[in-house]
Amino acid sequence: MKKIDTLEKKDCSGCMACMNICPKNAIIMKEDKNGFKYPKIDEKLCIDCGLCSKACPVMNKLKENLYNIKVYACKNKDENIRKKSSSGGLFTLFAKYILDQEGVVFGAKYDENLRVIHDYIEKDGNINEFRGSKYVQSDINSTYAKAKKFLSNGRKVLFTGTPCQIEGLITYLGKNYSNLYTQDFICHGVPSPKVWKKYLDYKKEKCGEDPIKVNFRDKEVLGWSNFQVKYKYKSKDEIVHHDDDYYMNFFLRNYDLRESCYNCHFKKIRRNSDLTIADFWGINEVLPEFNDEKGISSLIINSNKGQEIFDNIKSSIDFAEVSIEDIIKHNSPLYVSVPYNEKREKFFDYLDNYNFEDIINEFLENK
Repeated sequence: MKKIDTLEKKDCSGCMACMNICPKNAIIMKEDKNGFKYPKIDEKLCIDCGLCSKACPVMNKLKENLYNIKVYACKNKDENIRKKSSSGGLFTLFAKYILDQEGVVFGAKYDENLRVIHDYIEKDGNINEFRGSKYVQSDINSTYAKAKKFLSNGRKVLFTGTPCQIEGLITYLGKNYSNLYTQDFICHGVPSPKVWKKYLDYKKEKCGEDPIKVNFRDKEVLGWSNFQVKYKYKSKDEIVHHDDDYYMNFFLRNYDLRESCYNCHFKKIRRNSDLTIADFWGINEVLPEFNDEKGISSLIINSNKGQEIFDNIKSSIDFAEVSIEDIIKHNSPLYVSVPYNEKREKFFDYLDNYNFEDIINEFLENK
């Protein structure tokens, strides 16, 4: 059987299913020069059991989901929650549904150094840790194994993440769990944690202190579709329109994405998650009266369990059924990989050899 560390970079999403399943801890995730982690096998510990290859969602693709999907435009009726959310505030309701049943919710959060990691919560009061978009690849670490333990103990689990992380969890588990619920989102691609770390260093250099909090999707001043990036420091707040934020420009111009994001195996309309959410870009063409500029979510229900959650939270949302074509028109990353930026390799070379001002001048010369 082909070994997991022979998978080409263009195929490996870094989901870490292989690392989580190894019974001998023979797999470490080693960071490459661009800051992305890939599996490396310690041959002295490896027993050639093949479990890592079986857990890989690229080597073992899941069957096509034939569920009759349903698609909605949604917004949380609680405007305070919507204000704190990137779009329509659906995740908070999904999480609360599971937590109210003494379940566990997994998601991405910032650690004390603003590194993006996956973790879990068991209380409503911690939902805010996972709320909001984070444009950095999160470190899954051992959360698949932790989720499996909760599932085996009969706890309900909601696991949220990128499409590749969700499929990685499913192939890692290797069997269906009636108490597992999954939610992914329409993913543009995942930027390098190394770029994010260097950008934070640049912000410290410019502002004289470390950022202690960031909101990539602040909509308090200009609204949801014209969002700003808000950096919080001990002494002040800095608010930058997303068009003027250098980090967001690198991301949206596809300079700093993982190699597999340009060749994503997990972009498809029929997902293997129970629920798929995203911003409802293009809502003004479909339901202009629905848009109050406080955030609108698109929701795709991919399974009976997804329908179960929707049925239990729909009294807390305003919603309208739409077609999948309404989503695709302005959110093609649902099923199409973003184009490769021919300057990507040069960008990462600059990251190692030049200061951030030079990188900005070279790659964002039109700013």
